[in-house]
This record gives sequence, C-alpha cells and structure tokens, in this order.
Amino acid sequence: MIIYNVTNKVAHGIHSQWLKWLQEEHIPEVLATGCFGSATVLHLVEADDEDGITYAIQYQAPDMQHYEQYLATFAEQLRAKSFEKWGSQFIAFRTLMRVVN
Repeated sequence: MIIYNVTNKVAHGIHSQWLKWLQEEHIPEVLATGCFGSATVLHLVEADDEDGITYAIQYQAPDMQHYEQYLATFAEQLRAKSFEKWGSQFIAFRTLMRVVN
C-alpha cells in the first residue's frame, strides 16, 4: 500500500471553514477519482500553531500505479481548485510513503 501524505498549515482565520471544505468537498473529490481507497485526517498536536493549524491528510492507494494515475490525471486540477478557493491562506507539502507491515 502507498500513503500519499499532504501536510497543510492553515491560517487561523479560515481554519473552521477550510476543515469543513476539506471533509465535505475536497476529500470526497479526491476519493471519487478511484485512485485512493480511503483518507485519514490528522491534526498535528505538537506542531507550532502560531502561524496556523497543521493537518496531515493521508490518502491510501493500493499501489504505485493508482498514485501515478492520480498525479497524471487529477492532481493538477484539484490543487488549482484548492488555491482558487483559499489562495495563500494555507501551504501544503506532499510526501509519499510505502506501508512496510
């Protein structure tokens, strides 16, 4: 299994609206691509929240082919949609992990 991790730092002023959008709109759109089987939203407890709240969203893909399909077909459009809605009020960085056990 492949874990596509997206860590976001979200400005305090939009935090509640962003989280609602993430859970009700963005994650369902990502899952609707068929590239991921599930997603988990995590709040980073020991992160520095002075500049914003930090979340990690972990999307589970069965294999690299599904992840690569997401990147090639859907990622750019969904990222652009996020930036159109929230602009510079959040930052995101992405990591890819493989489940070992």
